[in-house]
Amino acid sequence: MSNEKKQSFLGGAAILAAAVAAVKLIGFFYKIPLNNILGAEGKTYFNTAYEIYNVLLTVSTAGLPLAISKLTSQAHAQGRENEKRKIFRTAIWLFFALGLLGALLMFFGAAQLAHFQNNASAYWPIRALAPAVFCVCLLACMRGYTQGQGNMKPTAVSQVLEALCKLGIGLPLAWYVLSQGMGLEIGAAGAILGVTIGTVVSMFFLIFYLATHPNRAQSLDTPRSSGALMRRILAIGVPITLSNSAMSIITLVDTKVILGQLQHTLGMTEDAASILKGQYSYAMDMPNMVASFVYPVTMSLIPFAAAALARKDNAGAGRIISSAFRLIAILALPAGVGLSVLSTPIMRLVLPAQPEDAIAAGPHLQILGIACIFICVMILTNAILQTYGKENLPIFTVIIGGVVKICMNYILVGNPEINIHGAPISTLCCYVVIAGLNLFFVWKYSPEKPRYLQLFAKPVIASVLMGGAAWAGYGFLARALESGHSAYMANAAATLGGILSGVVVYFVLVVALRILRAEDLRSVPHGAKLARLLRLR
Repeated sequence: MSNEKKQSFLGGAAILAAAVAAVKLIGFFYKIPLNNILGAEGKTYFNTAYEIYNVLLTVSTAGLPLAISKLTSQAHAQGRENEKRKIFRTAIWLFFALGLLGALLMFFGAAQLAHFQNNASAYWPIRALAPAVFCVCLLACMRGYTQGQGNMKPTAVSQVLEALCKLGIGLPLAWYVLSQGMGLEIGAAGAILGVTIGTVVSMFFLIFYLATHPNRAQSLDTPRSSGALMRRILAIGVPITLSNSAMSIITLVDTKVILGQLQHTLGMTEDAASILKGQYSYAMDMPNMVASFVYPVTMSLIPFAAAALARKDNAGAGRIISSAFRLIAILALPAGVGLSVLSTPIMRLVLPAQPEDAIAAGPHLQILGIACIFICVMILTNAILQTYGKENLPIFTVIIGGVVKICMNYILVGNPEINIHGAPISTLCCYVVIAGLNLFFVWKYSPEKPRYLQLFAKPVIASVLMGGAAWAGYGFLARALESGHSAYMANAAATLGGILSGVVVYFVLVVALRILRAEDLRSVPHGAKLARLLRLR
């Protein structure tokens, strides 16, 4: 490993950003066909297993790999090679134990977990995903170790391998199982088995990489004891883990509340409740896909703010934070407005084999499109608060938002006149509360107070105008193509045309209103060239 040339921050961030983009693109070609194959009912079985998996995964891998990365980076910078190797040897046993415990819990407790979620048919998908918990825990440790040495390539390659296996194995397996006349729960288990196989392949890749790139650097440092290193790993990792796992646990409980209210309060069967929950999950996939692209932006920008704060350069940190806000506003606002304005056409576009579910999911996406904006703001402000050393505040704000979400779902979903339509409303309110509290705390603890009105006013105006252009473009093309074409092809052409018209209008407005500045692009790879091309100042 010592022979690897340490990558620059921007180079490493660019590699991870490219990997995230590739994984999400592969995920798009996995999830959209899978949704059409499984239908709303099968989608609920898949999601129930995945939500349980996410809780175990977040508890075991959210903050601890970051702690390993940080401690490894410090030892690497100080030339403490013996301690660096001992950090990894100590951590791998911790992750081995956590992974084994989580995998055994999911495998042998599958029936109890499915029953807890009011979704007994999710038994097989939960079991199929159990081995992935063990593999991903080991993956997280190895990724944290290589990233701590400034080497992002192993993580990027392993993530892409994982996504490719999911697509190449899980999707065909789900189709084959259902084509043989097996149940939707077995089809969901087949799809999830692709995820498990992907984690196994990715794990063996990283084991092979570490075995063929050993750290042979010599040093005379005396490493700290295993107990001291373990305590340090837990001290750094546990607060971040609590922050990240809070939302996963809340989502898990929220699913139980939604399915419970539909079945026990409104008297629906488990299958009928699963169909309604699946239609909501279809719509929720879109904001989650948009939000996932915010992480590379924070990875590229926020560490610059941390460096500025370390230099006591508060003005510089303030400029970087403002740039991050502008970039997120430029990305999240039009995406959220676009999803909301073209909600039903978009769902009809991505669910050609499930037209009834697509129409039912449209109203959900109309609300969740706006929620997407606040989800993105939450992700950014969480990163900013962590940069300012306020790691515990996101735990507090997420718990408050989660309680709002669960309480509103209990009330709204249990109302027969609202039922499942209460789920997107509660989700929107949840993220509004979290984002609002985070924005307040960012303002409170920022040495240079961000000017929110100045940061968001122009992007809001541009996004509203873009939404109007997308809606008008779609309406014009839909009327022009309503005769002489299949209903799906006419909707697809009109939807893509509406999106294109919105993109063109928004791009023109971003340049004309000078929403984007040259300084906003300086921290982004090749940003200076783009700024010159757009003549930004």
